[in-house]
Amino acid sequence: MSDDVRGVPAAAIRSLVADCFSAAGMVADDAACVAELMVEADLTGADGHGVMRLAHYMRRFKAGGFNRAPNISVTQTAPATALVDGDNGIGHLVVSRATRTAMTLARAAGVAWVGVRRSNHAGAAGIYAAMPAAEGMIGIYAAVASANHMAASGSAEPLLGTNPLAIGVPTNDGAMVFDMATTIVSYGTIKKYAMQGRAMPPGWLVSATTGEPITDPKQSAEGLLLPVGGYKGSGLALMLGVLAGVLNGAAFGRAVIDFNAEDKRGTNTGQFILALDVARFMPMEGFRAAMDVHLGDLRAASRLPGVDAIRLPGDRRRYCRAERLRDGVPLPPALVAQLDDVAQGLGVKTLAQRLA
Repeated sequence: MSDDVRGVPAAAIRSLVADCFSAAGMVADDAACVAELMVEADLTGADGHGVMRLAHYMRRFKAGGFNRAPNISVTQTAPATALVDGDNGIGHLVVSRATRTAMTLARAAGVAWVGVRRSNHAGAAGIYAAMPAAEGMIGIYAAVASANHMAASGSAEPLLGTNPLAIGVPTNDGAMVFDMATTIVSYGTIKKYAMQGRAMPPGWLVSATTGEPITDPKQSAEGLLLPVGGYKGSGLALMLGVLAGVLNGAAFGRAVIDFNAEDKRGTNTGQFILALDVARFMPMEGFRAAMDVHLGDLRAASRLPGVDAIRLPGDRRRYCRAERLRDGVPLPPALVAQLDDVAQGLGVKTLAQRLA
């Protein structure tokens, strides 16, 4: 952690976030839920989807872009399927409701697929895939991103999002979570670089007119985020967009509203969560024991020159969580100043006042 970055206890950030949402008109239980999920993103290393988003969320609340008190409804369409209407609530509330619904249905049917419409940005995808994994299930989550920053292969027009995919699997070491954007980096990472005044490496973003690399994150509106794996990444983003967007009656393609630029309108964001009960295939103890063997084999495999350790999905997540619970969540000065402005504008205690 650099000298100008502060390690702030998670509890202080969580209380700040909850107080801000409450001051903005959200009921206390909902505010606490959103705060918990946002800070979990920071704890697990998804900095671009945690407390860094607070100012933006508050701006949308003030402008009417979010429903402060959504009436989230669940329609069970079959024994193992359901559709959640988020009533334009903030995505953390909507998707956590969908995930709980999926787990309940999966306990009865063995598997459940829950689609979501009229939702919003929900933060880090891995959080929702990890929830079923903590209950002995496999979780798969995907979303239509809340803005289009990628083009189909060969196109110069951004009609696809960073459409994330996350998969959570239970193991004896906790949830093994794989969380990826279908672009080389998420747009939240671009926003983080802009806030920190850092240049991006070539290969993340290219100009939509010249195809040349863009390395200044403040010029991101002029560019296209590049997909992982070339045409395979844009194809995956397309398919996830169909499953999370079109299938649910949610926004996709030209219908997607850029929530970074538009604060007043609902985005009709679509997501889906799948929960699969491991015990329907083998006893949980046997599954975890098998995972131990396979993960051990992968970690002990011979390494290429210059590689000091083999990193598997979830390793960094677990390391970050342990480190940040111990040392605090690293917040750069620019973010602390932004959070202070938000807190003062809402009449709630700043981080410094909470730590005094």
